Amino acid sequence: MSANLDLSVDSYRGSRALVLGASGFVGQWVVRALEERGARTVAAVRDAGDGASLLATLGTEVQVVEFDLGRLEEIPDFLGHVRPAIVFNLAGYGVDPSERDEDLAYLINAELVAALGESIAQVRSEEWTGQALVHVGSAAEYGTVGGNLAEGSRGQPLGLYGASKLAGTQKLRERAARSGLRALTARLFTLYGLGEHPGRLLPSLLEAARRDRSLDLTAGRQLRDFTYVEDVAEGLLRLGASDAEPGEVVNLATGRLTSVRRFAETAGSLLGMPEAHLRFGPLSTRPDEMHHDPVTVARLRELISWTPPTKIEDGIRRTIGLTAEAPPRNMG
Repeated sequence: MSANLDLSVDSYRGSRALVLGASGFVGQWVVRALEERGARTVAAVRDAGDGASLLATLGTEVQVVEFDLGRLEEIPDFLGHVRPAIVFNLAGYGVDPSERDEDLAYLINAELVAALGESIAQVRSEEWTGQALVHVGSAAEYGTVGGNLAEGSRGQPLGLYGASKLAGTQKLRERAARSGLRALTARLFTLYGLGEHPGRLLPSLLEAARRDRSLDLTAGRQLRDFTYVEDVAEGLLRLGASDAEPGEVVNLATGRLTSVRRFAETAGSLLGMPEAHLRFGPLSTRPDEMHHDPVTVARLRELISWTPPTKIEDGIRRTIGLTAEAPPRNMG
C-alpha cells in the first residue's frame, strides 16, 4: 500500500472538512465517507429542510450549517468561521434540464469557485498536508473533444452547464498557478447509485421494475464511463489527501466504456424485468448529449495508486439493495 493510500485512509481523523453541496447526490456520499474516517465534518446546505433530510439519511451527528453559496461576498467570513482543513466543493447548477438560468450557472459553477480559491488560503490549517480545495468538475467540460480524454485536452463544451463548469476549472487553475494554492479539479463522468435524480437512467429502471411497466429508452448506443457513486466519494477523499500539483485537473473515472444499452440490460436482468419492457429506440438522443472515447485515468492511478474498482453489475446490485432498505430521496 502506497503512502498516499495510507494518508487518505488515516489523515482525515480529527480534521475539519467542509462539504459544499452536501445534500446533493455525491455530497451525501462524501459526508458519509468523511464520517467513517472520523473527520469533523461540516455539511453546508441550502436550507434547514435539506439539513434535516441529510441527517435522517445518514443517521450521523454531522454538523449541518445553512448557507447560501450565491452570496459570494460572505464566503470569506463563512470560511473564517468554519476554518476547514479541506473543502470539498460539490455545489453545481445546470445538471437538471430545468436549470437554465445563465447568470446563476456562472455564479455557482465559476464565480463561486474563484471566490473559494481566493478565500481558502487565508483560513486553512497548516497542520493539514493535503489539498485545501477539491473542486468537482464534469465530463461536460470536454464536450466534443475526440480521442482518449486526457486532462490536457482542450475543452469544447456543448451547452451552458459544460461551458460554465469549464470556466470554474480555469479560474481555479489560474488562481492556484498564481499563489501555489493546493487545489485540484476532479472531473466526474457518468455516476450512478442511491440518491440519483429520479429522471436519470437507473432510477427510471428501478421505478419501471417496481411498477412492472415498460420503459422507453434511446437506442442506447452512447458509450459512457459509468462510475459507482461510493467509489467517487472514495476517490475524492483520496485525491484530497494527495500531492497533486496546484490547480491540477484529474479524471475520476474507471477508464472503461459501456454502452447505455448494456447498462440498461444489466440493470433489467438484475431487477428481473422482462426483456420486452426495455424499449430501445423510441426516445431520441439529446442534441447536447456528449459522445466520447475512452477516459484516460493514468494520472489518477499515478497520484493515488487506485481507480474505481466497482463493476457495473456490483454497483447496480448494491443500489438495488440499498433502495430496498431505504427508498432514495431526491438528492438533485
